[in-house]
Amino acid sequence: MKKLFKNYSLLLITLLITSCGGDDSVVIGEENNDSSSYTLSGTYSDSKTLSADNIWTLKGRVTFTSGTTLTIPAGTIIKAQGGTGTNASTLIIARGAKIDAQGTASNPIVMTSVADDIEVGQKFGTNLNENNRGLWGGLLILGYAPCSFENDVTQVQIEGIPVTDTNGLYGGDDATDNSGIVKYISIRHGGALIGDGNEINGLTLGGVGSGTVIENIEVVGNVDDGIEFFGGTVDASNLLVWGQGDDGLDIDQAYSGTIDNAMVIAGNVSDHGLEIDGPEGAAEGSFILKNVTLIGSEVAADGEYADYRSNAMGASENIFAYGFQSGKDVELDNDGVATNFNSGKLNFASWEIIAPAGVTVADIFQNKAETVTVSNFGDFATLVTTGTVGANAADFAWTYAKEKGAY
Repeated sequence: MKKLFKNYSLLLITLLITSCGGDDSVVIGEENNDSSSYTLSGTYSDSKTLSADNIWTLKGRVTFTSGTTLTIPAGTIIKAQGGTGTNASTLIIARGAKIDAQGTASNPIVMTSVADDIEVGQKFGTNLNENNRGLWGGLLILGYAPCSFENDVTQVQIEGIPVTDTNGLYGGDDATDNSGIVKYISIRHGGALIGDGNEINGLTLGGVGSGTVIENIEVVGNVDDGIEFFGGTVDASNLLVWGQGDDGLDIDQAYSGTIDNAMVIAGNVSDHGLEIDGPEGAAEGSFILKNVTLIGSEVAADGEYADYRSNAMGASENIFAYGFQSGKDVELDNDGVATNFNSGKLNFASWEIIAPAGVTVADIFQNKAETVTVSNFGDFATLVTTGTVGANAADFAWTYAKEKGAY
């Protein structure tokens, strides 16, 4: 049961005003009953700068609205409370707002659960692992970049946010929209249940534009997808997902940016390493997915390589995969995506796979379209004993996954 604080409870507000380039910024901390912990809650209509010398508590659905900027310094730790449904602790950067979260390899930003025993100045806790999932929600960044929606509408509500909250809208016509900078951030133990069979992704990017910087992101132990791109044009690089409950990287609604240098490490309940969908409306967009390493699981019942579905359009190249069970595949899921493969709208190049004994390229690359036949699906793939393509693993030396020996 939650404590009820009386009106005379002390609320300590610390204001630190600094000047940079002629602009004033304000650091505001609302102290809760733990003197070393500061709280983020509710909806913010003013910009806010956190401090790395305190652990911040994320309480419920927290939203930064249009015109605001949330600044998170390197080394900051945010611990989220739990909750389910609309009460799940989630950080939302709404359209028109910005996030300035610039961690470093030696001093990353960590978003995790209040159950995590990580302390100020640390990069890793000791009491949780990749199998501790669903302890809070996740990070959602929403923008005005183009997406392809059913019925050719220009904006929709992001999954997980009540339709009554218009801060959950994403999509528009500004391909260069800027939602800020996110670098060297580790998002751990999220994916809280928001409805029957519906959970929050570790990082959700909805209609995020090319003016946004997304680099060096890690998602560990999320119930749903690790990172999902709902349309938009943002480029993203150096992405690592470990132990997700659903898909590692998920592309939807005509996402048309470039994902470069990514690693997906399946856990004991993971589904696809990649799940790639295409446009839902008339508007088309093509992704580029390159330099990716997919590491399978020996125990995950649904641990597939990749699923290309619903009119997917784009290019997947320099992909290295290993550790998957026999019977797992890369599939063309339906007629629409098979048609796009035949027409050249969906392309593959330079896949290398270390396969289980007796498994062939033809066993792995499967056309499961209803009526459309394809030829040469898999001709771009080679069975190897050592990979020469894929992600540059050295770029992930800073991660929790590396610290715990996940690869």
